[in-house]
Amino acid sequence: MNKKMLKNTIAYIDASNLKFGIEQSGWKLDYKSFRSWLRDKFSVSRAILFMGLIPDNSELYNYLQSIGYDISFKPTITSKEGRTKGNVDGELILTIAKDFYENNLESAVLVSGDGDYHCIVEFLKEKKVPISVVSPNKKYLSLLLKRTSVPIIILDQFIEKLQQKMKKPPDMP
Repeated sequence: MNKKMLKNTIAYIDASNLKFGIEQSGWKLDYKSFRSWLRDKFSVSRAILFMGLIPDNSELYNYLQSIGYDISFKPTITSKEGRTKGNVDGELILTIAKDFYENNLESAVLVSGDGDYHCIVEFLKEKKVPISVVSPNKKYLSLLLKRTSVPIIILDQFIEKLQQKMKKPPDMP
């Protein structure tokens, strides 16, 4: 894509929504390919993953940072059933607003299908900041986001480029 390279095109990624949406579609995302795809398709200069902080995942966090992601951690809570949750919606919305008001944002890519983000999408539209939504899949794309009339891309359409490739065993050609 031959887009004018905008200095501050930022991808704001709801990591849990991305992971859940991809899993619901039955495939696994290659995060390195996804980071390249964001850069190539949208000229994303910075990609921020918003996720809950789980100390046992430090190796994953180091890997994600090494392939070009910034990570914004949210404290997590664990339910009685043992499920860990870190709700990142507020932090993601606040970060977009902060980046806008500090003049650090020329255009944005929101990676989530969650309707809770429609307010920040409408805000950016009102402020004439170009924004695109990347939804992990069509099934979990909120009607509220559809109603914003911003460009929406469904990741399932790019499965060939973005899914994890099976690694070949060492003895296979």
